[in-house]
Amino acid sequence: MPIIHLSTEIKAPIQICFNLARSIDLHQLSMRHTNEKAIAGRTSGLLEWGESVTWQAKHFGIKQQLTSKITGFTYPIFFRDEMTKGVFKRINHEHWFITENGHTVMTDVFEFESPFGVFGKVFNSLILYDYLKQLLENRNALIKLIAEGGQWKSILKYEQNKVYYEH
Repeated sequence: MPIIHLSTEIKAPIQICFNLARSIDLHQLSMRHTNEKAIAGRTSGLLEWGESVTWQAKHFGIKQQLTSKITGFTYPIFFRDEMTKGVFKRINHEHWFITENGHTVMTDVFEFESPFGVFGKVFNSLILYDYLKQLLENRNALIKLIAEGGQWKSILKYEQNKVYYEH
């Protein structure tokens, strides 16, 4: 099963980076080119433990829907989302955050498995791995830009006074 590992260093507090990474609004901004929208479940704000979101987007010219659920959550160092419904056989995306030398290091561990057996494996290695990695890199670049530039205040304006618990 393919696994994408990405680490992004961000000059911003860990709480801001953590919240931006689970922001539905930021995710939609980062996926504008696919016209990705949250259409069911939680459709704006920050995803919390146990919540689901259904995304609709166009990839490879095909309109698709994918539902994921937050199945792990320790504020502000970790959360995991897993696909519960969609075209993939499996998606598991772990988001890790640590503070290092006054910066936040955000690490993605993204595991996926395509359907269709051998054909899916060939598609993974020829096209899908690089495509998904690029989507994640673009999203992380936007998180970094917004966290370091101060625009996070408008995205997280309703979330700044919440108290979070571990699950």
